[in-house]
Amino acid sequence: MRIDRSNLMQQEKLTTTSTQRAQMLCAQAKEREEAGEFEEARLSLSEFWQRIGDRPRLEGLAEPEQAELLLRAGALSGWIGSARQIPGAQETAKDLISESSAFFKSLGLMEKVVETRVDLGICYWREGAHDEARITFDDALQQLGDVVSEQRLRALLNKAVVEQACTRPKEALRLLSEAESLFETSTNHSLKGKFHNVFATVLKYVGLEGQREDYFDRALMQFTAASLSFEKAGHKRFLAAVENNLGFLFVHLQRFEEAHEHLDRARAVLVGFNDKGLVAQVDDTRARAFLGQGRFDQAETVAAAAVKVLREGDEQSILAGALTTHATTLARSGRHSEALAMLDDAIALARQAGDAESGGIAALTIIEELGSILSPADLRTYYKGAESALTHSQHAAIRVRVGACARIVLAAEDSHTPAVRGESNIAPSLPNLRQSNGNTSAGRTQAPTPELELANRSLEEQVLLYEGRLIKQALEASDGSVTRAARMLGVTHQGLAFILNGRHKSLLAARKPVKRRRRSIIRFH
Repeated sequence: MRIDRSNLMQQEKLTTTSTQRAQMLCAQAKEREEAGEFEEARLSLSEFWQRIGDRPRLEGLAEPEQAELLLRAGALSGWIGSARQIPGAQETAKDLISESSAFFKSLGLMEKVVETRVDLGICYWREGAHDEARITFDDALQQLGDVVSEQRLRALLNKAVVEQACTRPKEALRLLSEAESLFETSTNHSLKGKFHNVFATVLKYVGLEGQREDYFDRALMQFTAASLSFEKAGHKRFLAAVENNLGFLFVHLQRFEEAHEHLDRARAVLVGFNDKGLVAQVDDTRARAFLGQGRFDQAETVAAAAVKVLREGDEQSILAGALTTHATTLARSGRHSEALAMLDDAIALARQAGDAESGGIAALTIIEELGSILSPADLRTYYKGAESALTHSQHAAIRVRVGACARIVLAAEDSHTPAVRGESNIAPSLPNLRQSNGNTSAGRTQAPTPELELANRSLEEQVLLYEGRLIKQALEASDGSVTRAARMLGVTHQGLAFILNGRHKSLLAARKPVKRRRRSIIRFH
């Protein structure tokens, strides 16, 4: 068979030309993506890829360029899907990135494989699938070994973001502190800006727990460093994200005027970018500010707008948080049934996404805001869900909330026992109770009531009985776990064990058998 060499040469020339063209456009798109110009980055690839949901045109390209084009289309699908709240965008992004990863792996380009793993982990994080995200970032770090590269910095940074989202700020702070020197030597201003922004956010949460002004000062310094880096990178979108984070900090410091100023600046920039997702997050922050100011009607309006936008997209974890904010505004306006339905929705969404912590916080909010309208059984159910979801939380403020909610549950259960049902004040009924001690009108012997039992005892004995009843309820609610019962009662495990062995030995049978445990890798200070 005769081979047409001129036709082969023309095809090779076209392949080379297309490959070089794709290589140049992918580099241009990546540069614009790092500057937060996602739409401009998509337009750079329009010769090979048009929009989210379309498959990139790979024909005629060399394999490395095919893999790079898939990666750029996947990463941009995730970013644009988040900005526009496009349903299914994160799943589309994961598919393209995974295909790109397989391509790079077959070519032996491990640094690019790691890059795909980081981008894949970011998609999982957006969806609220925190465990999958953490595993993916750990896998990226494991593949790099001791190699120090930009992808290592990206993996460490995004793992810290996940730890913070999982209410583990101390772990996030450890990761960022250890990586700080590596980021200082980076020449990637966009990446450095993201590092400073995340570091500031973590410092903010740690500072808020202990009202540590030194941490607030460090957070403000890091936010300033983030702004400077983003300005150098020309990253206006992330500059707006810094403004939102500053607004959030000032909300918690109850400096509401400053908070609104930062939120105004953030929103103006993000509206210009048509970034619906970040605008909704700014609105959620503003709703929290209005709540802090007692402006419930304004808080409800803004929170409702945030929820409406976030319902359109895939970011279930962020939506669960926004629903919790909105429900709080409804509860404080007296719209209890709507608030409860919304918080139940938040719990379900968080569970579906794999974000246990957001679901646990929504359950705590139900107890805090709606405890007066729920039965003790319902309160106990919500408490068990919250306590289980937040077991590994390192947020001192959250642990305080868990303890406070436990006491709400115990108080509600106690108010439904015969001891305090009916008359709220026992003292006026004591004379009648004493007279009726003995027989009923039918002549039958009546068992002493709890009120009578208390009335015939000294104050010290009454306190001991009441203490025992609360401990018994806590042990029953925690299925015999002394650790969980102690958390409910707001005491240490050792403290409750001492009380049981000293003052309430009769309750020892209600506890689970003591097991020898390995030393926990998680410590609360």
